[in-house]
Amino acid sequence: MSEQSIRMGASTATDAARAVDELYEAIKQPSPSLVVFFCSPEYERDALERRLRERFPGNNVIGCTTAGEIGTKGYVERSLSGFSLGADDFQVAIEHVDGLAAFHFPDGQAVGRKATARLREQGVVPSRANTFGFVLIDGLSIREESVASALYSSLDDIPIFGGSAGDALYFRRTHVYYEGAFHTDSAVFTLISTSRPFVVFKTQHFVETDEKLVVTAADPERRVVHELNGDKAAREYASVVGVPFEELGPEVFAEHPVVLRIGGSNFVRSIQKVNDDESLSFYCAIDEGIVLTLARGEDLLRNLEQTFDAVQAEVGEPALTIGCDCVLRSLEIGQRGLRPAVSEVLRRNNVVGFSTYGEQYNAMHVNQTFTGVAIGQARRGR
Repeated sequence: MSEQSIRMGASTATDAARAVDELYEAIKQPSPSLVVFFCSPEYERDALERRLRERFPGNNVIGCTTAGEIGTKGYVERSLSGFSLGADDFQVAIEHVDGLAAFHFPDGQAVGRKATARLREQGVVPSRANTFGFVLIDGLSIREESVASALYSSLDDIPIFGGSAGDALYFRRTHVYYEGAFHTDSAVFTLISTSRPFVVFKTQHFVETDEKLVVTAADPERRVVHELNGDKAAREYASVVGVPFEELGPEVFAEHPVVLRIGGSNFVRSIQKVNDDESLSFYCAIDEGIVLTLARGEDLLRNLEQTFDAVQAEVGEPALTIGCDCVLRSLEIGQRGLRPAVSEVLRRNNVVGFSTYGEQYNAMHVNQTFTGVAIGQARRGR
């Protein structure tokens, strides 16, 4: 096994070209099958794009803009982080979806089948034992649910995970990168086959309370809720959580999420912002008539430590964990003064990733969740 089969790196340089140079020096290797980066939207994008093409020529480079990065030492902002995977241990197939505004379910299925076929052309027989999928998608596209569902339905139970690109909570434009350029209204999907052990996982730290919120008026296409319990959505939410309406914002939403029960499990439906008409925009699918339940957080740090204990029991100490962590988790971690402790857990488990506008896990698009894949140290038979 090549010592350089997995390389990780990060740069906090403010100059785009210098940041790319520093990342390149950290993750370069003779035969990379895949290069992945996560970048702050504060970088001058054209300069970043040019330098990425110069340092990492070819079409095996993917990435996205973020709402915060996870580097080799944990949480960081206004930075560039990334990793490379070597051809000795990894074979990949990269596909992309353009024009998400006009996306249809069969489009995603075709992408999944094409990626699977490309792996087979490389002599791989993809299965859940040796292959996983990784999604990066425009975080303002409002298409994550349909894309994740379509991809997963085409993969014969191969696990997938991913994250929605961010733009540091500006909510203006988010970008994914493939084929040497940044794109909006797009997604990039990568199937990764490896001889190493791995596990795709997710975790969240919320439990239900008794407080219910019925969506009585909504615009599902835009993920906007106009009324909860028959009242203005933002006013009713503020009343239920016991916070003055004027104080509603990302920090309150992070501390007081709502959950939707699907198939016996709770999935967080995070609020993105309050609109001028006192409606609420959500990060995830929403519809009239559904019953949301206010949730309360348990010990986030303990939950994360237990998650990685379970991961290590399955694959050993991770050589790399690709992490997609909801930006609202990052905000809560900051509010609670947990940033150093959580960063240490991430560092110990070799997490490289980003703060997202939503996460994908198999067929689901979720919020306020940490999803990822942990890849072990040692090879195993394919």
